[in-house]
Amino acid sequence: MGESEILTRDLFGELRTLPSGGRGRPRHQWSQQNENRVILGLAMGFSDDQLANGLGVSVPTLRKYYFSVLKRRTMQRDRFELWRMETLAEQANAGNTGAIREMGKIMERRDKARLAAALAAGGKSKDPGKKAAAKEAAKQAASEGWGGLLSPGYEH
Repeated sequence: MGESEILTRDLFGELRTLPSGGRGRPRHQWSQQNENRVILGLAMGFSDDQLANGLGVSVPTLRKYYFSVLKRRTMQRDRFELWRMETLAEQANAGNTGAIREMGKIMERRDKARLAAALAAGGKSKDPGKKAAAKEAAKQAASEGWGGLLSPGYEH
């Protein structure tokens, strides 16, 4: 950072450099606080554009500095839910009855979602996979006789 640059904080507490008269905006500085914001944004379902806007950077800059966090996008919501349950459990153990009620509500919602998913599946068994399906198809074809295609005297 040059001598002519002045640091200040914006409305949301983000450290910003006041314009120094140079071209372009100041280079982005990685911080744990910004990484935590990206993780929280991913847990809340934010897109890369929304995350970049929130940090005041471009999407390529977001991907450059937070690549490892972004590639774990799908697990951030699960991590958030586990953290939330852990926090509620700590509060419940300390005697917070509201936390106990909230944990019960979360359990009920998750149970209902699991049952709804099971009903939507209609009791169908899980897809056996390609190899198992191929074996089953081979057994079925063999039992049907292949129309004589595999008999010893067959020529085409």
